[in-house]
Amino acid sequence: MTTALDLVEVGTEAPAIEGRSPFVLALRRLRRDKVAMISLAVIVLIVLMAIFAPVFAAITGHPPNEQYRQIGLTPDGLPRGPNSTFWLGTDDLGRDVLVRIAYGARVSLLVGVIATAITVAIGVVLGLAAGFLGGIVDTVLARLIDVVLSVPFLLVAIALVSVTGPSLTVTVLVIGFFSWASVARIVRGQVLSLREREFVEAARSLGAGDTRIMFVDVLPNVLAPVIVYTTLLIPVVIVTQATLSFLGLGLPPPTADWGGMISESQNYYTTAWWFIMFPGLALLITTLAFNLFGDGVRDAFDPRADRS
Repeated sequence: MTTALDLVEVGTEAPAIEGRSPFVLALRRLRRDKVAMISLAVIVLIVLMAIFAPVFAAITGHPPNEQYRQIGLTPDGLPRGPNSTFWLGTDDLGRDVLVRIAYGARVSLLVGVIATAITVAIGVVLGLAAGFLGGIVDTVLARLIDVVLSVPFLLVAIALVSVTGPSLTVTVLVIGFFSWASVARIVRGQVLSLREREFVEAARSLGAGDTRIMFVDVLPNVLAPVIVYTTLLIPVVIVTQATLSFLGLGLPPPTADWGGMISESQNYYTTAWWFIMFPGLALLITTLAFNLFGDGVRDAFDPRADRS
């Protein structure tokens, strides 16, 4: 059997040992997680459905806001069930439920991604500043975090919408502003345990400023929990947006929106089950897929954590 010593003796170099970063190891563990991979496939399908929503409209020949009162409603004025013309049935105005679900996916994913990006950006910056700078900065930001976490979110959202009117911009800003505090608290806790480490002292001894140390030396070491929390925050944001729309605080009609569709179907759940079931299933499958994928990402970055 040839050993590394034998290779050296005959003048042949031993094969180099390739180092693997924590992110590479986490990615490999994630690929072996079947539940996470299935969830990722479902997420990709939902994203494709949102991107190609106009294709659904073209195939069926039904624009999302077109009302087919002659063929989309029964003689009693009730929604029609799934059939060859309307694959998932119609709503109370004779509109195609399938097409509106596809367009509603656009709204949910757009709000989920943009609001989460705003939340994480604000939370990471303020959490880094609070944890690294300490002193009066940490005291002020920590109290600000406590105040934001204690504000009744829905009441403030209702007040803002009553003044500005429902819109996508207001929804994204409200969700982003009231969600960053939890991210900041997580980042602050991580930074507090890192700011006295040797690599921080070495960077400071080389003349690096606080800003460079925070974003170049400390930030990469807190990215793992931030990535995990981001994947788990997206479904929370999607449900929050659907809740606001259900309460009439989301996008104004006739924009297709899962929360709005569920709200409109309340009076028809005994006579038109498809009207409430299919938008509800779309919301359930989306949030479940993101949650299961987020659990897989968490376990991949922290393999010592127990699975629940």
